[in-house]
Amino acid sequence: MAIQTTTIDREAWFKIADHDRMRPFFMSVVSDSNHWLFISSNGGLTAGRKNSHFALFPYYTDDKITESADITGSKTIFRVHNEGEARIWEPFSERFTGRYRISRNLYKSFFGNKVMFEEINHDLGLTFRYQWNSSNLYGFVRKSELMNTSGTGCRIEVLDGIQNLLPYGVEPDLQTATSNLVDAYKRSELVAETGLGIYALSAIISDKAEPSEALKANIAWSLGLDTSGHLLSSLQLDSFRKQQPVEHENDIKGEKGAYFLLADLDMKPDSTRTWKIIANVNQNHGQIIGLARHYSNVLFNIMRGGTFDENYLMEREDVVSYLRNASKDVADRNAAFLDALNETFYLDDLTKLLDGSDDPDLYRLCKEYLPLKFSRRHGDPSRPWNRFSINTHSEIDGSKILDYQGNWRDIFQNWEALVHSYPVFIEGMIFKFLNATTFDGYNPYRVTKGGFDWEVIEPENPWSYIGYWGDHQIIYLLKFLEFYQKHEPDALKAMFGKDCFVYANVPYRIKPYENIVADPKNTIEFDTAGDLAIRESVAVKGADAALLGSSKSGIHRVNFPEKILATVLSKMSNFIPEGGIWMNTQRPEWNDANNALVGNGVSMVTLYYLRRFLKFFEGVIGHSENGQIQVSDELAGFFNRVAEILDENRDLLGGPIDDLNRKKITDALGRAGCTYRTGIYENGFSGEKSVLEIRSITGFIRTALQYLEHSIEANRRPDHLYHAYNLMSYHEDGIPIEHLSEMLEGQVAVLSSGYPGSEEALNILDAMRNSALYREDQNSYMLYPNKELPRFLGKNNIPEELVSKSGLLKQLVADGNQQLISKDELGGYHFNGNFRNARDVKAALENLKESNYKNLVDQEAQTVLGIFEEVFNHKAFTGRSGTFYAFEGLGSIYWHMVRRWSGRR
Repeated sequence: MAIQTTTIDREAWFKIADHDRMRPFFMSVVSDSNHWLFISSNGGLTAGRKNSHFALFPYYTDDKITESADITGSKTIFRVHNEGEARIWEPFSERFTGRYRISRNLYKSFFGNKVMFEEINHDLGLTFRYQWNSSNLYGFVRKSELMNTSGTGCRIEVLDGIQNLLPYGVEPDLQTATSNLVDAYKRSELVAETGLGIYALSAIISDKAEPSEALKANIAWSLGLDTSGHLLSSLQLDSFRKQQPVEHENDIKGEKGAYFLLADLDMKPDSTRTWKIIANVNQNHGQIIGLARHYSNVLFNIMRGGTFDENYLMEREDVVSYLRNASKDVADRNAAFLDALNETFYLDDLTKLLDGSDDPDLYRLCKEYLPLKFSRRHGDPSRPWNRFSINTHSEIDGSKILDYQGNWRDIFQNWEALVHSYPVFIEGMIFKFLNATTFDGYNPYRVTKGGFDWEVIEPENPWSYIGYWGDHQIIYLLKFLEFYQKHEPDALKAMFGKDCFVYANVPYRIKPYENIVADPKNTIEFDTAGDLAIRESVAVKGADAALLGSSKSGIHRVNFPEKILATVLSKMSNFIPEGGIWMNTQRPEWNDANNALVGNGVSMVTLYYLRRFLKFFEGVIGHSENGQIQVSDELAGFFNRVAEILDENRDLLGGPIDDLNRKKITDALGRAGCTYRTGIYENGFSGEKSVLEIRSITGFIRTALQYLEHSIEANRRPDHLYHAYNLMSYHEDGIPIEHLSEMLEGQVAVLSSGYPGSEEALNILDAMRNSALYREDQNSYMLYPNKELPRFLGKNNIPEELVSKSGLLKQLVADGNQQLISKDELGGYHFNGNFRNARDVKAALENLKESNYKNLVDQEAQTVLGIFEEVFNHKAFTGRSGTFYAFEGLGSIYWHMVRRWSGRR
């Protein structure tokens, strides 16, 4: 079942032979335009353009797509006439399992933009292939190929096409919930002169008492076969299978749409016949009438972060539009500058013009401008909680759109690779990165061409939540900076003195330190009034209105070193010695399937990357020609206090740090961060600057590295692996640390940190191969060791000795009260089956306070909660990764992390 490489018609493909012996798996096929196509290895698929509202086949989750292979997408049936006998062959169908000796192979092009299915019928001496391609102009192209390898001629009746075609105008939620209602509005028509199929709704589906015309359609047409007829539905497929006559269809109402070709082929020995079916979405009358019937194909690669439109060429119209959207004021006061731009110009031309400008906001915005296109937000049928949209052309006039948008992490992850093809844009990427971070050292959720955005509270949406993802900043930013220094060795130093960076003003308020330790999973308040004020100001002034100001100016401008220090200090103020970086901003680190680690989780992964980050800046700052830099007064105070705390406790690095001293350092650092944040939340930046000596910064870096490396040593496991995430508990008498099981992230990150020497790095590699993370059958690594979850009857069993510790539980059992606990017929004890977690237990205890159990509840509430925790061990629950069996779950290989692991070897 290994992946092979092969060449077909001078094109390189990856090949999986006999793929039908494997369990079906899911794939994506990409394009150079706004196509999206997700397909199962059994042929079931969904596809469309731009987003799921413009679907050609129904957009469902991946399990339903796989299950629908027989009724959605490609379908081919042959009647093979040979020596007076007619035999039915239906490639890729399970209907005729065992009738023929067959081989099935799956191919994907090297560029990822084509997928091809092949079935070889050894008994009939026939091979059939079909592949999915895309064309920016014409839509989706399904190419089919039939080869006669039998050595004898035969006649073949062909029924070939695509089925379950959607009309235009079907919203995904409507299709999912009321597909039978959608069917009632469907009409499939054939334009007889051209063989063009038109798939439309009789009206846009609505219950309002008003007209609702459906004036767009999806279409399908073909090339390459002399057809004897067409089918516009799947209603007659069984008749064809049973070798009964089928009737040509030209107008089908109230049924699922299809586009099938009927043809009669005379296949000579060693001959091949090819044909194509082309389908597109969102077509108006003019487009359908003017359709030119020829075929084009393209090669491409898709990235969430987009790709540059015309290398380093820029268009004045888009730059001006971008600036006006960012700041109407900046655009107006630099009207002469913008008027002087040519209609098209190169990045170097813009850079030279900026050197003559003294407007820091014009400089900043032009540096941030990136002429990217073909960007899509993260989303696909395997992750139904995400939505995507591929915006390449205007729905109004068809004009080109230059745009990018996406999850903060996905954007910069993809730019990390993109910059190797467009190195001169690295400075713009760094500007965009740093200017989309907050003064307290975090990033908003989403980055777009027009600025940034944040999550808001939606009470009715269970997927709605707010928080800061704090992990990827360190390593992604560092990758950019390392690349920039190699590309332009002196460029970073040149940014030290320029106040051309800003802070994102996100309406989140991280709570005071005392609140964080009291409830580390609930640490951020949403500033509803602030959110409204920012959005109203942005609507009037432009995206710059979402930047933080000061008492002296509308926008608080800072230099490059300050932005770096703000990021580093946010991590160091959440540093827990020998534990890692405390994950207390309501969002997980690195792998979001570990979402339950929020609050009690401590990330060694981020600490490893922080070590590499500081080693890099130790070199950069050490070679600075300036003896001092200026930073905001408030940040200078934060820096000095953190440096002081680290210096005061440096003597503890001589050996293991006990729980009490660990708490002492953690408290001091946490309160320093709290003081800094609270001051700006309440008063804003003053606009005043303080001087920091370079030697003070380098001294701070050296001391911080000592703490980080001390923690790395403490997290080396006896088997030569390193811990990735730990658990902390906060008590008055100290902070104990518990270790979780080995994880792939930890090994990737510690090798990346540069701390292990060459011998130790080899030990890690060897240990990985011998660890429970290695999957020998795949010759790859899982995120975590696989484990067996307890069977249902093995869960929720309270040992009798624990029940005996609680007078409340004993009394409830005696009274037959099952609000908390019940006793089964065999004498076993169980918590209420409606409970999901400790929150439900607390609610039940509160209810019991309203009864004659109040005194017992007051005395034993914590005891009962402790028993619940002992039974379920929820403290060690990492998140959905430990409770499901796909995506980043149990036994799963996560391509993203394996790629990074492979890159380290």
